[in-house]
Amino acid sequence: MNVFESAAARRRFVVAVLVAIAAFGGLTMAVRTYAPFLTDATELREFVAGFGVVAPLVFVAIQALQVVVAPIPGQVTGLVSGYLFGAVLGTVYSMVGLTIGSTVAFWLSRRYGRSFVESVVSDDVMETFDAFVADAGLVGLFVVFLVPGPPDDAICFLAGLTDVDLWKLVVVAFVGRTPAYALVNVSGASLADENVVLGMLLLVGLAVASIWGLLNRERVLSLVGVR
Repeated sequence: MNVFESAAARRRFVVAVLVAIAAFGGLTMAVRTYAPFLTDATELREFVAGFGVVAPLVFVAIQALQVVVAPIPGQVTGLVSGYLFGAVLGTVYSMVGLTIGSTVAFWLSRRYGRSFVESVVSDDVMETFDAFVADAGLVGLFVVFLVPGPPDDAICFLAGLTDVDLWKLVVVAFVGRTPAYALVNVSGASLADENVVLGMLLLVGLAVASIWGLLNRERVLSLVGVR
């Protein structure tokens, strides 16, 4: 049934959106007030390591949370996972958390619509990427996630507003994000092994790729037939 068919349905829809926005805002404020360590890679690493054998589960939860609340870039937590768990397991834990968080972001935006997304995504990101994501299509979204640079967590919310099937969005986000997160986990593992040169080279390379991707996103999409 269309949510706008009756006044009662419209009221329920508005209430649901307001509740979702309030809950999201409250969660964001709680993280920033009571868990400020999430904004510092060193403190985050020490916090996760302190959980011992359950540290992987704690990390996966944090990685999922950062997609939805987005207090820090996911690459920071990826660096931490590589440092703590090694390149292979770190990448696995990163991608599990990212997939959970991305799925939640896709579902929230699809469930509560544009008004909700506009409340959780900054105005400048909306202005820059809104039409861009709408025109991208499945292949274009894959390229957006593959090329570092665009704010991929925010783009998850925007992508949820498209008519692409949710499971396809999840697969595209997972496959597209994996290479960059594998690199950042290798970098974190290298730093843990005191191979500082390799770790820093990978981080610098990823940073350069991110800047290039941000500046050339439209050119990259045009190569795959996206306006």
